[in-house]
Amino acid sequence: MTFVATGALGNQIGNHTDQVVEQLGRAIVAGEYPPETMIPLDPDISEMFDVSRTVVREAKKTLIAKGLIQSKAKVGTHVRPASEWNMFDPDVLRWHAALKNSRPFLDELFEIRLIFEPAAASRAARKATDAECAALSRLCDNLATGKDRAAVAVADLEFHKMILKLSGNRFLQSLGDLVQAALYSLFVAEANERNDQETREFVDRHRAIVTAITAGDGDGASSAMREVILAGRRIEIGR
Repeated sequence: MTFVATGALGNQIGNHTDQVVEQLGRAIVAGEYPPETMIPLDPDISEMFDVSRTVVREAKKTLIAKGLIQSKAKVGTHVRPASEWNMFDPDVLRWHAALKNSRPFLDELFEIRLIFEPAAASRAARKATDAECAALSRLCDNLATGKDRAAVAVADLEFHKMILKLSGNRFLQSLGDLVQAALYSLFVAEANERNDQETREFVDRHRAIVTAITAGDGDGASSAMREVILAGRRIEIGR
């Protein structure tokens, strides 16, 4: 007979699994377990985190789904090459963005943003309704009125995600996690509040995107989005 964990017990197992996934995932991405090397055996992981074998098995299944590890019978579980990791996975992105030396990852991240976000802005300029343009403009206003850095970071994310949505392309819409990882890195890079001049320039660059989309100017929207991304990259390089 198979018993299914329910209620408080099921939640406890789930929470413990998440903790093991988080710790092992971060360790793998940070290089503590290099590609092609073995991770500890299940009994050792169980002892390391003081969790059951069931939790360890579930955590490994999650990491396998993310492409970080591969398990083979009678061989064990080893770390897969970084080129085979699922870089579209939100956790994998977050773990990379939190690295002390995240420059190689961020170089790749900003490169791909320059490929798809200007295209999304261009499509949005052709498709957005007046009501959608007004909503985008309000999100831009929030960049200037956010009460603190965290509020501005949230407004910035919502602004970029809305442009992906306005593109009308479901594949582009699904790339929001990539943008979130990039904006998180910028949030960390900006150790201090922007001064008034920097804030105006930041908002003006985003406002240029809104203006172009509202005018139906696809090329202008693409160029304005490119400038926003490049400005963010300059901040990241300077940290």
